[in-house]
Amino acid sequence: MTEDLWQRGCERLAAELPEQQFNTWIRPLPAAVVSETVDGATACLLVPNRFKLDWIRNQYGGRIEAVLSELAGKPVRLEINLAPRDSVPRAAVPVTPVSVSSRTVERSNTPGSSVSSVTPVGGDAAPTQSGPSAGLSRHRLNLSLTFSNLVPGRANQMARTAALHVAGAPGQMYNPLFIYGGVGLGKTHLMNAVGNALLADRPDARVLYLHAEQFITDVVKNYQRKTFDELKAKYHSLDLLLIDDVQFFAGKERTQEEFFNAFEALLAKRAHIIMTSDTYPKGLVDIDERLTSRFDAGLTVAIEPPELEMRVAILMKKSEVEGTTMPEDVAFFVAKNVRANVRELEGALRKILAYSRFSQKEINIALARDALKDLLSIQNRQVGVENIQKTVADFYKIKIADMYSKKRPASIARPRQIAMYLAKEMTQKSLPEIGELFGGRDHTTVLHAVRKISAERQKNPELNQQLHVLEQTLKG
Repeated sequence: MTEDLWQRGCERLAAELPEQQFNTWIRPLPAAVVSETVDGATACLLVPNRFKLDWIRNQYGGRIEAVLSELAGKPVRLEINLAPRDSVPRAAVPVTPVSVSSRTVERSNTPGSSVSSVTPVGGDAAPTQSGPSAGLSRHRLNLSLTFSNLVPGRANQMARTAALHVAGAPGQMYNPLFIYGGVGLGKTHLMNAVGNALLADRPDARVLYLHAEQFITDVVKNYQRKTFDELKAKYHSLDLLLIDDVQFFAGKERTQEEFFNAFEALLAKRAHIIMTSDTYPKGLVDIDERLTSRFDAGLTVAIEPPELEMRVAILMKKSEVEGTTMPEDVAFFVAKNVRANVRELEGALRKILAYSRFSQKEINIALARDALKDLLSIQNRQVGVENIQKTVADFYKIKIADMYSKKRPASIARPRQIAMYLAKEMTQKSLPEIGELFGGRDHTTVLHAVRKISAERQKNPELNQQLHVLEQTLKG
């Protein structure tokens, strides 16, 4: 019977899917309308927004069709359409994922829209994040940073998926979401994408993005003025707090105390918190343990430097945004030579586009080589991890193989730590990449070595001299 087919299908899906997935994506849906067709049946499902439409179609569409077809004993085709906004009551959809369409985000945040803002205490200063201030909303969000223009890849897959889940169901799971990684890898982009997506669906949502330094400034101002209630009113009332570079809280006890209070208040009211840092929570220095344990209580994900294919995709996508088509062979040439992060890729692209316009020549590898000659010259002189391992092994009279072996005597472990330290200081490699080159070691092992040698260098003149000799040798 088609009358209760959807209900029976939901019961089957509830048994097959993880409870969190079913409760987030399937349970809130209104019942599909099932109608007979010549060759089977069609189940028409109305969803409240584009994000939910795309997500359900891609993640669950095939399984839903298979379950319905099996229960009906004939082929059932699933149709998913957008419902008119007025036809989807809020009460009927308790968990409503948001739209991540860039067009919707921009439309919802244009002047004259119904976007409400959280009025900053002590003036409406621009955020301290790097980059142009144009395109910032009153929520301090960069309106150009959306999910639709974030290039996906292995390097950001887990972080992007987690951010999408938060955008789809803020306050429900992965709270807090802690994203860590090096400079220019897309942490800020992801946070802004979540904020823009939430405002696209709920223009009245209380969202605030800021750099950690801005929070520090707010704390100082409000303590000087004795306006503690204003500080609490600003941060404790949010629906979504996005805060960049929390490592800047290090050593600032009053700031940490106020952030802890805001953190607890927001989580108690099921508001969502997303944070970024240059290292994982337990690796943060001079930050109270009660804070770092809270940071680690939700989901912690890393963003790595983009792999070759992802770098190529980023270059081609960003050149399209600039109104230019970059040939694939040129994109590969640039991607092979610019490896550190997305920001450097963007810089290389701007140089190539400017060179092409000024010289009135079309973009090819020869033009790219000319435009980037200074960068390529630096790249050619850069020190490689393998060279560091060989130089350090020779200096301390151990075998190169000891660098990536599992041996742990001090005569081997200490040169290995020194090599890891130099690799971090003298190359663009991330901690996980360095760990991989030292016998597949975990990035935490590399971080420990870097911090240990760095601290000892300040106190031990003999070690400092040895490192100076090694650095000069490597620089040639």
